[in-house]
Amino acid sequence: MASIVAVIASTHHPFYYKASTATGEDRPPFADEWTRKILAFRETLTRANPDVLVMVGSDHFHQLWLDNMPQFLVGKAPFYDANWYNEEREFGLPRMLLKGQEDLSTHILRAGLDDGFDLAFSNELRIDHSITCPIITLRPEADLPIVPIYTNIFAPPLPQPSRFVKLGESIRRIVESWPSHLRVAVIGTGHLSLELGGPRQFGPHGPDPEFDQRAVEWIANGDLDNCLREVTLDSLHAPGNATHGFMDFMLMMGVAGAGAKADYVDTLDLFHTMEAYFTWYPTSGGVSL
Repeated sequence: MASIVAVIASTHHPFYYKASTATGEDRPPFADEWTRKILAFRETLTRANPDVLVMVGSDHFHQLWLDNMPQFLVGKAPFYDANWYNEEREFGLPRMLLKGQEDLSTHILRAGLDDGFDLAFSNELRIDHSITCPIITLRPEADLPIVPIYTNIFAPPLPQPSRFVKLGESIRRIVESWPSHLRVAVIGTGHLSLELGGPRQFGPHGPDPEFDQRAVEWIANGDLDNCLREVTLDSLHAPGNATHGFMDFMLMMGVAGAGAKADYVDTLDLFHTMEAYFTWYPTSGGVSL
């Protein structure tokens, strides 16, 4: 059976690539520290030596729109084009072509349906920066096949936070039941407190530092009980109008398992958001620091 060798959760700031590659007067003052943290974070995936990446993210209304919005979607294609034109224009992201792992996609879809999740799928999925940014930060060679899983964090009605956790738990079981000798890393990206287009977007830190501190503690300690007790669809409006992306972090806590303390935790306060990076090494087939 396949082994999960790393579970990784992070934010996916689209300006990292542009900031880290800028030089001279164009290089922002925080770029060196940001790059240093990313290189340390990258090593947590490198040492796990995965063969396949299961990538959890959310489409930013690039391909999925209000005419047909799945709650959870699995990509099932041989290759995935990325990024979108506005991401190239605004963030300087490169065009990418990523190889798919169709056998694992098929396994996740079949087993997910049998486990009570009516997963949608796409044979023509094009992916955006929620998937490509963690590849740029964690595996810039982009040489490993992927299985993208998209969640709906933008278009109400949204799934309940507990549903994200349950999907994470299901993904863990399903990947570990895949009849393969390959080593799998599950990587998911979301947000802490985040404001887009609102009055708190461009503050000196994230819109709700108190929420960010509690959220980092929940994730680092695998504290799903307190997280589920405090986080609701309604409560997530208060820390910022785009904070529902935190539910993808909750999904990754489900993959890691309740009570699982992260083996690696790091954060970085940027001008309008807190970046956060977490890695767990499961006891079966993983590595330790």
